[in-house]
Amino acid sequence: MPVLHYRQGRNDVNCFLKYLLFIANFMLWSFAILILTIGIWSWSEKDRFSNFGKLAHVVLDPAFVFFILGTVAFVIGFTGCVGALRENTVLLYSYAIFLAVLLLFEITCGVLLAVFKDWIKAEAAQGFQTFIIRYREDPDQQNFIDWVQEEWLQCCGIDGPKDWDKNNYFNCSSQDIGSREACGVPFSCCKKKPNEVVKNKQCGYDVRKTNYNLDISKTINEKGCLQALEDWIEQNLLWITSIMILSTFSKVLGISFAQNLRSDIIAQKAAWY
Repeated sequence: MPVLHYRQGRNDVNCFLKYLLFIANFMLWSFAILILTIGIWSWSEKDRFSNFGKLAHVVLDPAFVFFILGTVAFVIGFTGCVGALRENTVLLYSYAIFLAVLLLFEITCGVLLAVFKDWIKAEAAQGFQTFIIRYREDPDQQNFIDWVQEEWLQCCGIDGPKDWDKNNYFNCSSQDIGSREACGVPFSCCKKKPNEVVKNKQCGYDVRKTNYNLDISKTINEKGCLQALEDWIEQNLLWITSIMILSTFSKVLGISFAQNLRSDIIAQKAAWY
């Protein structure tokens, strides 16, 4: 019978590619574990695992978004990190496939965003409306919408402050049952005052009442968040484009590095026999 001669020859594996992939994906893997842990903890704190009645709005839940992003990053980071360190061709091939699928998904989303801009805008408005309706039901969503209105876009409602009439607490008819927030808006709609140390949580009270005495334009942001988002995208279009190009380039580079390292490993194994 033929005898296989195992011979340890020179190392043809590119150590630079190996440890570059390992370090980069180890960082991604560590970050993914952190994000995934936050998502699982937030989800379990709200007891969603046993309460399936709220799963109709699961996609809008920040905890669910953290869970999905963490899972995807964990899988990619694991296959790239362990595949490079252990010189495992199967994991490296899987890593390249995952990156290619993610790249294709991002390109598809970009094309759909350009083609179906109006439809996506309508869906975004519908999603934001759901946030407004459920503002007091979920602390995570409440914090998210407050951050969008106060910190990120300095806006109020979808098209304006009147959209908060869709919420039971801020609806003008709620004043009949004694709601102090009736015909008002959340504090996150209020304009920031210079040198304000303590945020006035009642600054949005009564601003939508017809007998409101103060100048509403000086009290709250009247621009809707949908328009504010469009303005923000236009103002930061260069940065957004640069990030998208950099993201695409990094994925193409990762696929190339993984395939080159995989080819080196296969060549090295072939040289040993």
